[in-house]
Amino acid sequence: MEFLFIELQKNNQPLYEQIYEQVRNKIADNELQPGDKLPSKRKLANFLEVSQTTIELAYAQLHAEGYIRSEARRGFFVEQIDELTPVSAPVALTETEETQKLPYLYDFSPGTIDTSEFPFATWRKYAKEIIDESYQDLLQLGHPQGDAELRSEIAHYIAHSRGVQCTPEQIIIGSGTEQLMALLLRMLGEQSLFAIENPGYLQMHPVFEHHHHPIVPIDVDQDGMIVEQLIQSEATAAFVTPSHQFPTGAVLSASRKAALLNWAYARKERFIIEDDYDSEFRYSGRPIPSLKSLDQHGKVIYMSTFSKAFMPSLRMAYMVLPPTLYETFKYDVIQYAATVPRFDQHIVARFMQNGHFARHLNRMRTVYKRKMQAVIETLDTFSPTLTFFGEHAGMHVMIQLDDDRSETQLVSLAKQQNIRIVGISQYYVQRAEQRPTFLLGFGGIPNEQIPKAIHSLLTCWEL
Repeated sequence: MEFLFIELQKNNQPLYEQIYEQVRNKIADNELQPGDKLPSKRKLANFLEVSQTTIELAYAQLHAEGYIRSEARRGFFVEQIDELTPVSAPVALTETEETQKLPYLYDFSPGTIDTSEFPFATWRKYAKEIIDESYQDLLQLGHPQGDAELRSEIAHYIAHSRGVQCTPEQIIIGSGTEQLMALLLRMLGEQSLFAIENPGYLQMHPVFEHHHHPIVPIDVDQDGMIVEQLIQSEATAAFVTPSHQFPTGAVLSASRKAALLNWAYARKERFIIEDDYDSEFRYSGRPIPSLKSLDQHGKVIYMSTFSKAFMPSLRMAYMVLPPTLYETFKYDVIQYAATVPRFDQHIVARFMQNGHFARHLNRMRTVYKRKMQAVIETLDTFSPTLTFFGEHAGMHVMIQLDDDRSETQLVSLAKQQNIRIVGISQYYVQRAEQRPTFLLGFGGIPNEQIPKAIHSLLTCWEL
């Protein structure tokens, strides 16, 4: 294909986004067929009279979402995307308390954040205003789903940032994704069988175990959860991190998103739980669309948290229930009291309402992007002994060593030097043998210390 007709508008939308959206729509509408070759970046740039960088950004976003593939020395080709079919209406390893309290010299765990940029002055201002006699009603129990003010702000935020269309009434606020998942387990019933990503979010395993719910591990590759395995299982619910798989960093491809939604649409009792835990931190291209934004039949339960975007200690998460499940919640589960203090809810609502939350996110996105660049530049010097991936989003990268030693041995060597590093084995229910692989979190390490911290880690490994 030599040319591709795209109509560019002079408006506030970046040109690469216009190109990306129009090519994506042509693929979805079958104007571009699987296997069709796209024009080269140079030819399309000349045809549209834009820079090659603009075309590169558009193609990169299409590639990241699985709409096109790249073949070396051949170019870009349209991927096979399944059409959405219409329908009628084991024990996880945990760290001991003693381990958690060790004063590490460098902590590469993926759960840490940068606390130096937190807007303490603004937080203190709102806290002082709310802790006043005029707000004495906040001493009473609030709505079981969370206060209306915060739910309204969340609905507005996820509509604009993640394309999730919902009413505040569909939102439930809870003290972490684990607590919200416990509510979901009750709503979905004892007969539910949950599929989880393997590797996947470590803290979710004990929730299923405590409630005596069996789980089915589904493998993950570079395109996210392998939906073919899910289809072959007897699972009725799937817990996924499609926009930035934890811990591998994979993005669920467009083809697999369609297949996953079709799997849910095929049976009334099937649902997908989308954990969109750190969607705010993507460093190249536009954000990956949420799976919920593609859901046509109310089969995706959207879940997110303020832990990465704000602070882990806030213990505040939220989920959006489809209308059918919300009816179940109203009549069966709503007697539970809200688990997040109302004062905290109102402070966060003020932050969001007055624009401070958006400004904080923009500031932290810049901070973490600089940290990611420092990580990549440092790791590049150790190639090919060390390879890394997952560097386009989030607050950690995966590193893999060409080494005969085990992850346990290497974690122990790092610990002897007062360095904390987590191996990927902790996040598996079942794992095939592979080279030592680790999560290199950088959120809590000052930017200027990142090169020294990485060198200290790799020196203790004698790399």
